[in-house]
Amino acid sequence: MKRFIKHHILTILKSHEDSPSPMDSFLRRYFREHHAIGSHDRKNICETLYTMIKQKGLIDFFCPKPFSWENRLATTLKLNSIPSDLIRQTPPHVQVSFPKFLYDKLTQALDVNVGHEFCYISNGIAPVTVRINPDKTSRQQFLETYKEDGVMPTKMSKLGVIFPKKMNFFSWDTFKEGHFEIQDEGSQLIAELMDVKKGDHVLDYCAGAGGKTLAFAHKMEGKGQIYLHDIREYALDSAKLRLKRAGVQNIQLTSTKTLKKKRFEKKMDWILLDVPCSGSGTLRRNPEIKWKLCQNDIDNLIQSQRLIFGNALHFLHPNGKIVYATCSVFKEENDEQIAFFEKTHGLKLLQEPFRSLPTHGGMDGFFCAVLGR
Repeated sequence: MKRFIKHHILTILKSHEDSPSPMDSFLRRYFREHHAIGSHDRKNICETLYTMIKQKGLIDFFCPKPFSWENRLATTLKLNSIPSDLIRQTPPHVQVSFPKFLYDKLTQALDVNVGHEFCYISNGIAPVTVRINPDKTSRQQFLETYKEDGVMPTKMSKLGVIFPKKMNFFSWDTFKEGHFEIQDEGSQLIAELMDVKKGDHVLDYCAGAGGKTLAFAHKMEGKGQIYLHDIREYALDSAKLRLKRAGVQNIQLTSTKTLKKKRFEKKMDWILLDVPCSGSGTLRRNPEIKWKLCQNDIDNLIQSQRLIFGNALHFLHPNGKIVYATCSVFKEENDEQIAFFEKTHGLKLLQEPFRSLPTHGGMDGFFCAVLGR
């Protein structure tokens, strides 16, 4: 490995250590500030960094003491030369490079063999999946356009397309014109459960950058109203740009203060709650999470999820439906929360919940349930 690449890797690791930003956001800023780094070297830097994050448990097991990023990088570069028999002699959580707390929790929640495989898959590379915008193109047309890139249709989502590798989508005219968005197949399937119709009033209460609104908005054919709410204004700013690009016009960005107005009370035919969660189903995309997550974090998230649900329920029409979604695989964030909502708020589950686990080349881990009175 080139000396200057090692220099950048170590600089990034040491600078990111105390940063609250996810690694992907941190890297975008770093490369903007160091624009002389070529695309090939950027790829090398990113691949090495994410290997070090994902395999940190295994690296630390074989890393000479004292621990330092220099020693960890040296161990990373020798990782492929460690005999597999030697790796198999390490504790199970080390073999799949997971913290023991999280490994134990996953194997208890999913069964030992399933949990072990889950951890192994979570160290892999997530598929590059997009969702086409049916208001601007069709999946068949999109597949024909990019067939030379080796694209394939997703197995379950009717609008999904998988690319065999990462692409610079943001420079494509079809992306700029709103023909498609990057979105995991599982996330697309959650949006499909929003059976919204023309004329409905819909509230995406934890909208973020509007990914799931973008995925169900076409069903309304521009009729009715979609309200996007999030406590992070910058996220709604991003959502506004994405929705404009997609050609979605029947939207209204709302603040918590705006929603307190009486005209919103019991108004919504549909409410989507894509709540903050542990992110345990998306560790392939956010590998730092596994080294930071603790039980206290999960307990706090459970309380936040209940508070968010209770606050949002105020806006649900008596005949409306509320959709609760997470990217978690833990029962206390999923099935146990649904039982709590049924008991506390007098709701009932209207259909079998959707749930998925990460698979090789497939979707991430999600949970989604539809409730009503």
